[in-house]
Amino acid sequence: MAHFTVFDSDSHVVEPTELWEKYLDPDYRVLGKRALWRHHGETNAYLKVDGEVVRDTMNPNIPRHAIWRPGMTWDDVGALDAEVRHAMNPGAYDPRARLGDMDKMGVDQAFLYPTWFAEGFPLIRDPDTANALAQAYNDWIADFCAADPRRLFAAAMLPLQDMDLALAELRRVAGNPSFRGVFIRPMFVRDGYLTDPYYNPLWAEIERLGLVAAVHPTPGLWNPEWTSHGPFAEKVKNRSGQAPLPAGGGGPFSGGGAGLASTTFFSAFPQLGHPMAPILSGWLDNHMFVASVLIGFTVMQRFPRMKVVMAHGKASWMEEVLEKMEASVRVIP
Repeated sequence: MAHFTVFDSDSHVVEPTELWEKYLDPDYRVLGKRALWRHHGETNAYLKVDGEVVRDTMNPNIPRHAIWRPGMTWDDVGALDAEVRHAMNPGAYDPRARLGDMDKMGVDQAFLYPTWFAEGFPLIRDPDTANALAQAYNDWIADFCAADPRRLFAAAMLPLQDMDLALAELRRVAGNPSFRGVFIRPMFVRDGYLTDPYYNPLWAEIERLGLVAAVHPTPGLWNPEWTSHGPFAEKVKNRSGQAPLPAGGGGPFSGGGAGLASTTFFSAFPQLGHPMAPILSGWLDNHMFVASVLIGFTVMQRFPRMKVVMAHGKASWMEEVLEKMEASVRVIP
């Protein structure tokens, strides 16, 4: 039987403390830890953005982001004792351990996304601090991939808080073959979505450099600002008996927003004992929405050589999106 390459297109790392303590510019180490920091203590664990706790997981014993190991099943994970401290899988932050995990799973190559940077980085207010953190992450993940540049590849973090800084960082990392794409959160940046003209220089540069716009939503319990868009989240919430607790003027029930002031938290669990609305809405809604607007608002037409991948959502929905778009054009010219 002919061998084919097994490529993990949506794999994650967990950023270690050395990213802040070794890779971050010393002039920004105080500001950087205030802007974005993951605390994992003996009694609690939380993510801080701009000095504010945006997600408190309370029980740090089971690190949901890196508890799985090759060979474990869902039942194995569910059987873990929450009263006992469980160590993080070293493959989340150690490239040699990661390569060993890939060997056990039969994975040849992997495209790596961040974890804490995916969740909190877009909310950082100060562009200069965001730029310093992006550079630190990109330098760290480049060293991670250097353990085997034929097997490990990464999405670069960009400080989209300021497009000039973002483009400068994109050009800085583009020469490193470990970077094959740019991490894009489908959220409102500077009150504009991916169709906003603010993004045009980014699309143009991604296209020119031959990189991939790697769109990865981070909704659900682990999305500080809940940038999922209203209608679908509202439907799921209403049908699962789950009430929201708004904390600002934005969030999914007002069509989007950015920053901690726009947060909407879900305050109650449905009868299932599980927060279905915020978890499901982003995965199911964001992919279809992103594909529709990138095509429908002519982003892909204006940048025809730009490659876009939408991670963490498979692709079975794409056929229906294209069919509905075509039908809409025919019915409403």
